[in-house]
Amino acid sequence: MIAASLHRVGIVMLTAIGDAVHVLPVITALKRHNPNSHITWVLQPGPASLVRGHPDVDELVVFQKKRGMRAYLEMRRELASRPFDVVLDLQVYLKAGILTWLTRSPIKLGFDRERTRDVNYLFTTHRIPPHPQQHVQDQYFEFLDALGVPHDPVVWNLGPFPNERARQREFFARIERPIVSLVIGTSNPHKDWLPERWAEVSDSLYEDHGFQPVLAGGQSMRELETERVIMSLARHPPVSSLGVPLRDLVGILDGSELVISLDTGPLHMAVALDKPVISLMGYNNPRRVGPYRRFQNLIVDAYGDPGEDYPVTPAHRFDRMKRIQVGDVLAKVAVAREFYTGRAGADSTRS
Repeated sequence: MIAASLHRVGIVMLTAIGDAVHVLPVITALKRHNPNSHITWVLQPGPASLVRGHPDVDELVVFQKKRGMRAYLEMRRELASRPFDVVLDLQVYLKAGILTWLTRSPIKLGFDRERTRDVNYLFTTHRIPPHPQQHVQDQYFEFLDALGVPHDPVVWNLGPFPNERARQREFFARIERPIVSLVIGTSNPHKDWLPERWAEVSDSLYEDHGFQPVLAGGQSMRELETERVIMSLARHPPVSSLGVPLRDLVGILDGSELVISLDTGPLHMAVALDKPVISLMGYNNPRRVGPYRRFQNLIVDAYGDPGEDYPVTPAHRFDRMKRIQVGDVLAKVAVAREFYTGRAGADSTRS
């Protein structure tokens, strides 16, 4: 175990909404262990918009990657005035390593050499012990283990925060049915699902289950094209919330009766909000990046072959998402209705 003061803690985790969600239980555990700690998080604008206002994050230092070399010079100036007792480099890539190197701290803790890329390990002073691959959330908890910080219970505190409840109520006031959020796009086309199948699922949710489908996510070109196809094919066009700010998306997911999501950030947001989420997984290993500890019986697993007992591995599998049929998803809707939906949650947004 590393003996370190935890009064001034720096976190370097720059990108990916899902990874940002996984960082939150690390931060809440640190704050629970030492309520007087000051936690500074170095990250990029996207995840910063999600975690800004979190009660356990004292300070955000935003890395503007699009500015190129100038961004690193700006970060050198920013970080020079912030001494830390310990810095946790929770990413394995070069840019995170460089920013960790720019921090002022006697302890810069990163992954072991085997799990880093781009010689990231050269920028840290201490490393967590080697460990077999496991769920990403548990990998982050290895940093807490190295510091002697307990991490159970796992708490995200994602919100919605009190000042966000009015916007949440405003969104739900115009919808009469319980909502099912459909997260229809990702940053990687290998993780996307066929738009016409989304349309079939949406119609079944409306006609057979009495739900109001709501499209959720961003406004990338692929997401907008998926939205266009769904709207053109669905007998009951869903409500679209594509492009809402991430904090508003927290409110939408929080008020949903059920979430059906591709392998992307809102999947983990739903887990953090304790909202039942049907996960459509094919490209990435669900044992490594699927829903953490919850809703395992709602995973539609196209990553593994029938009966395959595959290990936890970061390896990708291509062309698997098209294996997922509409019936596979609707079967999980039935499971969700039996075990999860109808709990307190969505009704609170209408009170």
